[in-house]
Amino acid sequence: MQRLYLFAAFVGAALPLIYLFRFLAAHGPDLRLLLGQLFQTDISAFFGVDVIISGLVLLVFIGREGRRLGVRGLWVCVLSTLLVGVSLGLPLFLFFRERRLARERAATL
Repeated sequence: MQRLYLFAAFVGAALPLIYLFRFLAAHGPDLRLLLGQLFQTDISAFFGVDVIISGLVLLVFIGREGRRLGVRGLWVCVLSTLLVGVSLGLPLFLFFRERRLARERAATL
């Protein structure tokens, strides 16, 4: 599963960033325009609000579950979620979590 999560993190970073870079190339770092386009239609607002709420829930999950299991590198997952989004932060956290659980299983053998 670790490889799958790492691959998903790579894809989850690459695909959204393609669109961000295209926006930045066309408009520069115009936050007002970015938010305006995000909430321009009901369907885009639906997706925007969904991702924002999912991101907030993910940050709580990373903090609680990560501390409970003693996962290292939580700050990377938080930063990834804030800078790219859930599509990177979630699979990256699951990768770190799975790696921690594998080490724990190996230590009990």
